[in-house]
Amino acid sequence: METPQPPEPIAGARLLFSLDPAVSHLNHGSFGAVPINAQRLQQRLRDEAEANPLRFFTGGLVDRISHTRRHLATFLGADPEGAALVDSATVGTAIVLQSIGLRPGDEILLTDHGYGSVALAVERECARTGATVRSLRLPLEAGDEEIVQIVREGLRPGRTALLVVDQVTSPTARLLPAAALVALAHEHGVAVLVDAAHAPGMLSTPVSHLGADFWVGNLHKWAYAPRGTALLAVAPQWRDRLQPLAVSWEQASGFPRRIEWQATRDYTPWLAAPAGTYTLRSLGPERVRRHNAALAAYGQRVVADALGVPPAQLPSPGGPEVAMRIIPLPPGMATTLADAAALRTTISDRLATEVAVNSWGGQGWLRLSAQVYNTAQEYERFALRLSPLLARLRGR
Repeated sequence: METPQPPEPIAGARLLFSLDPAVSHLNHGSFGAVPINAQRLQQRLRDEAEANPLRFFTGGLVDRISHTRRHLATFLGADPEGAALVDSATVGTAIVLQSIGLRPGDEILLTDHGYGSVALAVERECARTGATVRSLRLPLEAGDEEIVQIVREGLRPGRTALLVVDQVTSPTARLLPAAALVALAHEHGVAVLVDAAHAPGMLSTPVSHLGADFWVGNLHKWAYAPRGTALLAVAPQWRDRLQPLAVSWEQASGFPRRIEWQATRDYTPWLAAPAGTYTLRSLGPERVRRHNAALAAYGQRVVADALGVPPAQLPSPGGPEVAMRIIPLPPGMATTLADAAALRTTISDRLATEVAVNSWGGQGWLRLSAQVYNTAQEYERFALRLSPLLARLRGR
């Protein structure tokens, strides 16, 4: 297997962010990082709200939100009138689940690569409605054709009401064949929710080609928006059925305004989000994607080599734009969620490095992200220091 090479750094990119220079931030995929220009715009919007709260909330705010939504939806390749701004992919998922009219006997189908809080939301809604939930195991090394076949065999037409599939998985950093899975499900009359938490900014126009019933993606990760910004795209036949989690004054306006308007919530992350996408466009979206994917691949190999993991045991991300990679940890480490969280904290405290540590399939996994503010030297330094730390922890 050819050794990945680090990409040419993007000059000045680190200066666009206010990250602590004493820390290596190798976990952009969890909470992102907001560029300074978006931070400042959001603060100006907060100042505007506090200078005259009544005027801020009643002087055309609904229209400002609609304008922002049209901008962000267009950026993602979504229908601006068929999308709604929401706080996060988790919130968008909850809106979908409580709106689709689940009944006793219905089934929601998940995969074991899904995000934990989404599975919890599905379990709660199934308990409330009498529906059931089932999860399909997708082998980590499975190719697209095998994944499609596993889902084909797992569908139960007439019973499976909703298939939930990730576009880019969180625990395993894998690009799944979402378009093929949507087409397959629709052949059998099954609706599809695409959890695209990592897609905006990482993938080019991630919505337009899918044809999913529901698609929800966070812009605070790879699209540089302030946290609390996500887009829920909805197919035409579902829009009138979607209801907000709490009813407010725009209820009679229908979709999408009744979803977006939630009284005195903080709307400044949404209004400032275009400043984040402006930063991405200024750097060049394709340039950023190539840089991040190449640097993630390099970081994966450097750290894996330090841990003695052969290249053949490194999972493929499933696509050239994925800017995250995972590495298996030594046997017995981080095999539970609690142990994974503890190891992540230990790495942060002792190595001044932020990474993601996940427990998946009975195995502990280290997940590395790459962003324009990262350098190859950060991964090299981390690799040199991680192996001795893990050896000490295992020797307890």
